[in-house]
Amino acid sequence: MKRLKIGVIFGSRSVEHEVSVITALQVMQAADVNKYEIVPIYITKEGHWVTGNKLFKLESFKDLSLSVSGLQKAFIAPDASVDSLVGGSRKWFGEKVLKKIDVAFPLVHGTHGEDGTLQGLLELANIPYVGAGVLGSALGMDKIAMKAVFKENQLPVLNYIWFLRTEWENKQNEILSKIEAALKYPLFVKPANLGSSIGISKAENREALISAVDVASHYDRRLIVEESLEEGIEINCSVLGNDEPVASVCEQAISWDQFLNYDEKYLRGGKATGLKSAERRIPAPISQELTQQIQKLAIDAFKAIDCYGISRVDFLVNQNNDEIFLNEINTIPGSISFYLWEASGITFSELIDKLINLALYIQKEKSKNTYSYNSKIITNLTDKSLKCGIVK
Repeated sequence: MKRLKIGVIFGSRSVEHEVSVITALQVMQAADVNKYEIVPIYITKEGHWVTGNKLFKLESFKDLSLSVSGLQKAFIAPDASVDSLVGGSRKWFGEKVLKKIDVAFPLVHGTHGEDGTLQGLLELANIPYVGAGVLGSALGMDKIAMKAVFKENQLPVLNYIWFLRTEWENKQNEILSKIEAALKYPLFVKPANLGSSIGISKAENREALISAVDVASHYDRRLIVEESLEEGIEINCSVLGNDEPVASVCEQAISWDQFLNYDEKYLRGGKATGLKSAERRIPAPISQELTQQIQKLAIDAFKAIDCYGISRVDFLVNQNNDEIFLNEINTIPGSISFYLWEASGITFSELIDKLINLALYIQKEKSKNTYSYNSKIITNLTDKSLKCGIVK
């Protein structure tokens, strides 16, 4: 049987660059080599695209400034007639085709990859790809738009306010008054577009709030402030599928500080074990009834943003009354949440199989859409009518 060529895309211009490298290495190691020929596509922190066998080795990424040496420059052309990884020349003409990619597997966490930008390129190239599309990715990345969609779909979220960095710079006192009138301390301050808890701070008072907004404003132009659930625990659940998604077992993330920060998520268990090492309880020590409620809400959130493939949905649960609040959805979760699916009876290798098949199914569904319509509008136009404008 002919092996499918899977283009694993990772790295990129993102503060979650290193996490993306870890996820990609895990996926490439777990993929069945009898079914797939893995084509690693690494995007450096400067935005250079390269490919080569060196990218299969963890050691190559110990010094990211040297990792591109000995690798082939490459890119995916936004040309539906190419459907290949190309490289060699930077010119659009005379480029060398390196590999035909059957399915792309985006594993870029955060900006320039999880936010719909990379998905848009793959749509233009007409290459099937794993995970959420442009809309789902963009909504899943933007905490403000995400929460607005969740509220519209009657999904429970904590009270929040958002504003622009320029508004904060020009009308700080007005913004502070607005926040304190609508929300109660303690508060969490977050950049709208970022993940892995980067740029997030907790504020117990106005002084801490000002400092927290200043920190978050380094990472995005849109900022969100939301109330903290002081008696809450974090429960996460993964969702897998397209039109009829299913939910995994739940996990409880255990924090050693006020909230689960970047280092806790990825470094606490030691360098060798990677993303799976963060301390967590699987399955979460909660009732069967609460588990089922969270699993249903996870699927509802997945559908609300038109997600497909896989996601991890994060919740906050009040320990006193089991009230559930939807925190966020991650459309390219760290380690693609394989540990939640292993606990649900699906191996890492099987999970990769399912995701590739889901990507091919979505591509087949898209092929049913009409993208072109033969109109006589240009035939009937004259140079004179062009100057008058076109009325729709």
